[in-house]
Amino acid sequence: MPRILPILLLLALPAASIAQGPANPNFIVLFADDQGWGDLGAYGHPDIRTPHIDRMAYEGMRLTSFYAAPFCGPSRAALMTGSYPPRLSLDFNHGPKATTGIHPAEVTVAELLSEHGYATRMIGKWHLGDAPEFLPHRHGFDSWFGIPFSNDMWRYHPVMPVREPEDERMISARERADLTGFAGQGTYYDLAKGQGFPHPLPLMRDDEVVELDSDQRKLTTVYTELALEFIEANRSRPFFLYLPYAMPHVPLFVSNERWGKSLRGRYGDVIEELDWSVGQILGKLRNLGLDRNTLVVYTSDNGPWLQYGIDAGSAGPFKLGKATTWEGGMRVPGVFWMPGSIPAGRVSSAVAANMDLLPTLASLAGAGLPEDRVLDGRDLWPLLSGETEESPHEYFYFFAGSRPGAPARLEGIRKGRHKLRLHTNRLGQLEVSALYDLLADAGEKFDIRERHPELAMELLGQAKEFAAELESGARPLGGS
Repeated sequence: MPRILPILLLLALPAASIAQGPANPNFIVLFADDQGWGDLGAYGHPDIRTPHIDRMAYEGMRLTSFYAAPFCGPSRAALMTGSYPPRLSLDFNHGPKATTGIHPAEVTVAELLSEHGYATRMIGKWHLGDAPEFLPHRHGFDSWFGIPFSNDMWRYHPVMPVREPEDERMISARERADLTGFAGQGTYYDLAKGQGFPHPLPLMRDDEVVELDSDQRKLTTVYTELALEFIEANRSRPFFLYLPYAMPHVPLFVSNERWGKSLRGRYGDVIEELDWSVGQILGKLRNLGLDRNTLVVYTSDNGPWLQYGIDAGSAGPFKLGKATTWEGGMRVPGVFWMPGSIPAGRVSSAVAANMDLLPTLASLAGAGLPEDRVLDGRDLWPLLSGETEESPHEYFYFFAGSRPGAPARLEGIRKGRHKLRLHTNRLGQLEVSALYDLLADAGEKFDIRERHPELAMELLGQAKEFAAELESGARPLGGS
């Protein structure tokens, strides 16, 4: 017995180390734009080659029920603040020259980490308001380089009115739309009343406009090079790097080096270039000996924008895509990598979401959460470290997005394997639309509410209760 006890204690040490995680770890969040759940090799795509992200999954953890919001802006709001987008009145996409944005009183994950001694850097798309007071370097990031809104909010969009003579880029945009099967009518661009986006798209460094309507073929490469420089410069202190790529949001652009290399055409080229970027970043961490002290997350802001035909991605087995609250619109890849702290090769269907990143990163950094507001996100570390197999969410809610100032549109609630879809009647009351068993029916094809009426009523009651709480406790939108 005296000989066995020390051995048992030694065997227990790795598990305890994994559960706790290293002190003051670095954080890198890699955020694709409009990439579907099924666009990676690790998630089952047969033709797109993503060896670096796949290796992340095999050396770390792959979540199969990881959620975002159905649109770009709300999803980024959730990630930054740890809250459902309607809670901060930011449940819609901002366009150019917006007069509103993220409220200055919101506490972002960058602010929490910066106050705890972290170097913070954002490289990529913001989309939470483009007026100076709403930009990233005023919300916790030491510096920012990127675009303030989506890379298609510019004058080269195929829905732009024809104004002769058209230059080569505009002609190319229209030809590409014809080729890919773009279904432009009925999109949110109709809200522009036929004007499209006449303003140029700025590439910015903090408040400085570096270039207008820049050559997006270089964006992923430039972003990656800046990311590597930041990691190198901060190798001796804790850092937080947030890299929300412009791709694969249309229009699709890829560097000359990776043009035409994919079996999946231009969309595959773009995804494989993102994978190249991930490989560069992971390689830098390994070379600097930072890999075991850095949590890297790869995910997407919403599902694929299916209206773009072959220039859109895949939601895998799930129904529909971006702009919907069906699984294809909100369920996205979620890969977490931290060798030595996240056990390798784990796959989990436990419900988690990008709004969980704020409390997770804050907890690992030892930074306290704000106590004067409700946060909907939960700490994922017990799940990631293997301490538990359970989701930290008893319920997860599906919001469809709403116009500024309009009531939140709650269209679903999930508990465990079951998802209740909801609609709002003419009196503004929530009603049951359908009940699905997502583990048996990932495509949401078979309504089982008649077999489980009590569960449907339980979830409807919970949804009504949460909707009322959310409405009474919503925080203001900046500039409103």
